Formats: sequence, structure tokens, C-alpha cells
Amino acid sequence: MNDNSKDQKSHLSKIKPSNMIYPILIGLGVIGYMLYKEFNPDLFRSIPFTWQSVFWILVAFLFMIGRDLGYIIRIRILSDHQLSWLQAFRVIMLWEFTSAITPSAVGGTSFAIIYVHKEGINVGKSSAIVLLTSFLDELYFIVMFPLLIWIVGHEALFNIPESHQIAKSLIGIALTGYSLKFIYILFVSYGLFVNPKGLKWLLLKIFRLRFLKRWRESAAKAGDDIIVSSQEIKSKPFVYWLKAIGSTFLSWSSRYLVVNAIILAFFSVSDHILLFARQLVMWIMMLVMPTPGGSGFSEYLFREYLSEFIPVDPSLQLGIAALLALLWRFVTYYPYLFIGAIIFPRWIKSKFTKAGKQRNSAA
Repeated sequence: MNDNSKDQKSHLSKIKPSNMIYPILIGLGVIGYMLYKEFNPDLFRSIPFTWQSVFWILVAFLFMIGRDLGYIIRIRILSDHQLSWLQAFRVIMLWEFTSAITPSAVGGTSFAIIYVHKEGINVGKSSAIVLLTSFLDELYFIVMFPLLIWIVGHEALFNIPESHQIAKSLIGIALTGYSLKFIYILFVSYGLFVNPKGLKWLLLKIFRLRFLKRWRESAAKAGDDIIVSSQEIKSKPFVYWLKAIGSTFLSWSSRYLVVNAIILAFFSVSDHILLFARQLVMWIMMLVMPTPGGSGFSEYLFREYLSEFIPVDPSLQLGIAALLALLWRFVTYYPYLFIGAIIFPRWIKSKFTKAGKQRNSAA
């Protein structure tokens, strides 16, 4: 095993399937506390369960498949189809698993370059693919957030009945998350399309500050990635960008439609666009959360921010919202923990052991 592989394996050693227990405990703990606090004997009797419920829950899972399909299509496009469908699936599942067990602000991006590279893409192109993936994701938020505010209105998006103080805090969290994304997009856009060497120079200048010196080496690596990525993408045709943006739109829009389907499984929805918009704002807020995959905060946010879409007696609203939040996480979050826990150890063995490499070579 060469030094580069040793470094990559050492980096990946921070990711352990056993770490999945922490976000599960945090999420279930928060749900359990909310149900205990809002306990009402009529809670379960107020949730109608019919064949229509089964249908819309299946639709919710289909939306998540659409979300993953969009990601898989996009990474194949960004790799110029060097990744097969199976390889693309494997990379996306590993990436989602890493994101699910690391804080939302960290995510799986720092590990994704290794995942792509170990599937046969050179390091420079792997960096370009991961950076472009992140860029397209943030671009979706940057465009859709103001567009949805314009469509549904600021008041409708942030006003929570009888919880004005909570609404004000949510606005602050959303604006903080959006500002971070906007600054990121400005930096990356400048580096990718205008002056990659200039951006690297600026990063190194910034990270000379005493309290940032410890991360200067990482900043230099990020600058190198941006330079390589810029060279990779400048020759791409318009149709390449159209396909990449389209698959990004498919992926994120499918994810947000999951909650629409989950609520439709039990109740009618009066405003699907507003519900969709609220979910986009939720994901922006989750960016700044320190817990793995936003566990705990996301369940709480679901209950506080989406309970008004549940047409039941107000005394039951928060309790039912907590139950639906649990179902939502079972559809959108927990599957990646279990799929990743199965794939990750086998992938490590395949890519970093001598026997695994020989099998790959023979294939």
C-alpha cells in the first residue's frame, strides 16, 4: 500500500459504521421526549390509516429513489460517464452514509473525493467532480430560496401561529445558513470561472492569520482542487451544464416532496407549494447544526415548523407532528445509515486490502 493509500485509509478510519448509533439515539430521544411532553390518549386514534396511507408512504419512498437517481445521474455526467451505474450508486450511498453520521456543517464532502478516486477516477478529476457537486447543490438553494419567498411570501414562509418568538429565531437561523451558502457560492464561482490561482492566493493569505494557521495546509489543498477543477470544466459544452443542473433539480425537489407525500398519507394538504418551501428552509437551517445529520434538531424543527399543515385539534397537533417527523426520518435518513453500514466495510476491504485489489484488477 503506497503512502497516498495509507493517508486515505487513515482519513476513512474516522468513519465507523458503529457511529450510526449516535444519530439514531439522538433522533429517537428527541422524538420520545416530544411525545412524552405532548402525550394524549387520543393521539393515535386521530391518525387515520387506510390503503391510501400505504399508497402515499410508498410514493414518499419513490421520491427518495428519485432523489438518489438524480444524484447518480449527475455524478455520471460529471465523471463524463467514466463511472458505471453500479459505481455511481456505490459512491452516492457511501457519501450519504458519511453525511448521515457527521455533523451537517461537515457533511461527507471531504471523504467523497476518496470514494470517487477509488472507483478509478484520477485525484484531480475526483476533486473537480466533488467540488462541482457541492457547487450545484448550493446553487439550487441560492436560486430556489428567494424564488419561493417571492412565490409564497415572507409572512407565510416564516410566521408560525402563536409562536412568534420561535418564528423570529427560525428566520435568523435560515438567514445564517443562506448567507454561508451564498458566500461559498461566490468564492467557488470566482475560483472556478474567473481566477482560480487568485482565489488560492487569497485563501493562503487569510489562513496566515494566527488563529487559522492550523488549517492552512487544508486551505492550500482546497486551492489546488479549485485550480484543477477550473481546468476540468472550462471546456464543457452548454448541454453538459443543462444535464447537471437538471439532475440536481430532480434530486433536491424529489427530497422535498417526501413530506408532502407523508402528510397526504393521513391528511389533506391545503398548500403544497408552501409546504415544499418550508422544507427547503428547514434544510438551510440544518446546515448550521452540530449534530450528526442534524439529528434531534431536524425532528424538533419538523414538529414546530410543519405542524400547522396537520388539520386536527390544536391540542393534538404537536404530538401528531412528532410521530410524522419520526416517519419522515425513517424514509429520508435511517435507510442511508443501514445501507452504508453494509456497503462501507465491504468497500474498504475491496479498495484497501491486497486481496480486494487483486479481485478488482481481475474484474
